[in-house]
Amino acid sequence: MRTSNPAFRNAVFTRSRAAAGEGVMTLGGTVGKTLVLLALAIGSTVYTWRQVALTDGGVLGPLLLTGTLGGLVTALVLIFNPRLAPWLAPLYAVLEGLALGGISAIYDARYRGLPAEAVALTFAAAIGMLVLYRTGVIRATARFRAVLLTAALGLMLYYLVDIVLGFFGTGMPLVRSATPLGIAFSVVACGLAALFFILDFDMVEEGVRSGAPKHLEWYGGFSILMTAVWLYLEILRLLGKLRR
Repeated sequence: MRTSNPAFRNAVFTRSRAAAGEGVMTLGGTVGKTLVLLALAIGSTVYTWRQVALTDGGVLGPLLLTGTLGGLVTALVLIFNPRLAPWLAPLYAVLEGLALGGISAIYDARYRGLPAEAVALTFAAAIGMLVLYRTGVIRATARFRAVLLTAALGLMLYYLVDIVLGFFGTGMPLVRSATPLGIAFSVVACGLAALFFILDFDMVEEGVRSGAPKHLEWYGGFSILMTAVWLYLEILRLLGKLRR
């Protein structure tokens, strides 16, 4: 595994070959599919946010639950069956939008304008990582991948323990703390999420070079969207701490 983003299993791109008449994965095609998925996610997010406002929060719970659980199930199915990407990747984007719309509405109610700031910073980070990748300032070397993977696994484990402890009315320090250490923790988490764009871009290029089948363009966009969602949520958490 070359990245802790589960969507990017190396074998997905290097062992898959295009069927007769299917066409092969291209960089332009992947960019287009990624933009479509981002548009679907943003549209779903805006819809959910407006519904929460119109119902005074009445639909927040159902939409948030549907988006979170539906997005998780869809992602898992897609990860283990990439051939379904042309159908499941758009569905995943819509479901993630439901979840993000609910979460964003909650943050906006507490800290007016914060989600808009998080969106701007997420796009800025993605563009910045793309520039650093294309100019060769940051390269997806074996050591880079190994360090990033280890750090991400550690972070995910920390979050998992925090979720489990939440059922007992407590949690791990630093996750929600607005202390200097808590803010530093969120800064590191944001940096880690942003760096995963480097691995995503590298894996897309590998798919293009290896002649992966065209349906994996949707899979590449799906994985980039996963990283963008992760980064957006980390930035939301960080900005919330700074507001407090």
